Amino acid sequence: MPKAYLIAHIRAHDLEKMQEFSALARPAVAKHGGTVLVTDTTPARKEGPDSGIAVVIEFENMEAANAFYHSDDYTAAKAIRLLAADTDLILAQGV
Repeated sequence: MPKAYLIAHIRAHDLEKMQEFSALARPAVAKHGGTVLVTDTTPARKEGPDSGIAVVIEFENMEAANAFYHSDDYTAAKAIRLLAADTDLILAQGV
């Protein structure tokens, strides 16, 4: 079964709340077997109008990625992120 990846582009406007989000999100990622592969606050933007934080998290499979995304732990963290940032987030299956 292929790995799955959460890929996010986060444009934070409240850094204090983003720290709260991170404090809740990281344990939720670990609880669901995720591995943070990328957290880059200054990625080299090549296309698109907005710059922001780049995040890539690897999960064992799409089932695990979805379980994380829909978990109570992440839902609580997500509520804070929604107040603190605009985010593009996808779950993608690896090859």
